Amino acid sequence: VQLVESGGGLVQPGGSARLSCAAPGFTFRSSAMSWYRQAPGKEREFVAVISSTGDSTKYGDSVKGRFTISRDNAKNTGYLQMTRLKPEDTAVYYCYVSGLRGQGTQVTVSP
Repeated sequence: VQLVESGGGLVQPGGSARLSCAAPGFTFRSSAMSWYRQAPGKEREFVAVISSTGDSTKYGDSVKGRFTISRDNAKNTGYLQMTRLKPEDTAVYYCYVSGLRGQGTQVTVSP
């Protein structure tokens, strides 16, 4: 069982990016999914969580109104749409499903 994040990279301030979290061969649809991030020298920070059905979401204060979490249970994939990115959003982003964590994807926001 493995979670695979993708979609990170270098983004300019004010830009957008979409992260994906794929859970092949895993019962994704029965579990909540969350995103966390960790910047160098900082503690892990909660970003967002979505219920198994997708009808309930919650966001960290620093991303509220700019990020959107979603999921497609038919594809066993979750997403994090990030807009109006700021340099302080630079971090490694991890998805979590049922106690499992992916390898992380780096997001760097810089001119």
